[in-house]
Amino acid sequence: MRAVIADDELLLREGVARVLEEAGIEVVARAADAPDLLRRVRGHKPDVAIIDVRMPPDLTDDGLRAAIEIRREQPDVGVLVFSQHLVERFVTELLGDDERGVGYLLKHRIADLGYFVDAVRSVAQGGTALDPEVVARMFGRRRREDPLEALTPREREVLALMAEGLSNTGIAERMTVQPPAVEKHVTSIFSKLGIARDRAENQRVLAVLALLRAAR
Repeated sequence: MRAVIADDELLLREGVARVLEEAGIEVVARAADAPDLLRRVRGHKPDVAIIDVRMPPDLTDDGLRAAIEIRREQPDVGVLVFSQHLVERFVTELLGDDERGVGYLLKHRIADLGYFVDAVRSVAQGGTALDPEVVARMFGRRRREDPLEALTPREREVLALMAEGLSNTGIAERMTVQPPAVEKHVTSIFSKLGIARDRAENQRVLAVLALLRAAR
């Protein structure tokens, strides 16, 4: 397994590299800013890129923007982003419509070495690694009852396929049904999970997060 690390803090960058190398993950390149990160990922084509949200040149969300570009250009490269603070918009933009090979962790999780290495491996292999605080924030406060209990078996099947990153058309093909039937199920899922219409851009992401939360 091969990785590229991007962080403008030298000590953190080298510390992460050492943790990964001790876990048997080859660090093929290091980057201190977003443009250099993009060059190195394009050149090395690693299994995973580990990226800090806040990086030069602007020291805002340059790392996130680079991560999204990597996902668009090289979907086979896993992307694990970490941030000092939880920003729901960052998670939503990073996940997009495909949760495969992507992760978002709060920076303090790196101190839990086993957790961090497992997250890196999962993302590199096409899985999803979301910080527990991210899931809790995006899906809302914990409820006394599992909201997925309200879903029918067919709706659970649709939600599971959404978690694989399939579009409504892809789900219809997998289930060998017509797209309107899938759209009906999806609308019902959003309603039962209490996902508001005014957050349409987040609906699929929030539904998948609900499934991930129940799985944990």
